[in-house]
Formats: sequence, C-alpha cells, structure tokens
Amino acid sequence: MENQRNLSDPLTLRVPSDVLAEIEEVARISGRSRSWVMVRAMKAYLAGEGREILELEAARQAAMKEGATEIDDLLAEMDRDLPGNAA
Repeated sequence: MENQRNLSDPLTLRVPSDVLAEIEEVARISGRSRSWVMVRAMKAYLAGEGREILELEAARQAAMKEGATEIDDLLAEMDRDLPGNAA
C-alpha cells in the first residue's frame, strides 16, 4: 500500500465515449487496467509531441535570456517605425 501512495495523485478526466471504449477494449484484451492503458498513452504523447513542446519552450526561454524579441513585439515596433503604415 505504501508503494501505491508514492505513485501519483488521483486524476479526474473526462474522456469522449468513443475513446473510452477503445481504452477499455485495449485494457480487456491486454489484461491491464484502464489506468495502465491511459498512463501508457500519456507517456507516448509526452515522449513525442509533449517533448517537442517542452523543448520549444526551453529554446524560447534561452532566446529571451539572450535578448531576443517576441515576434508580436517586433511586429508592433515595425508598425510604429514604418512611415504612413505602408502595410
């Protein structure tokens, strides 16, 4: 029981019924729990798209530390500097 308390906090999640049906079918066929299937799916997401999001944010933070300018700020500055709002 001590090991289970260290795993994670409970999570409540609304899942579309078609997705839940697939999760339950995979769980049934594999002899695993729905939680096991969902955690595997989340880990796969985090290893792919989630990792990319985290890496992009880390690069953005590093660029900001080096003095880079946010694109919205740069565009606003260009709008101010263009004579007669040429765009």
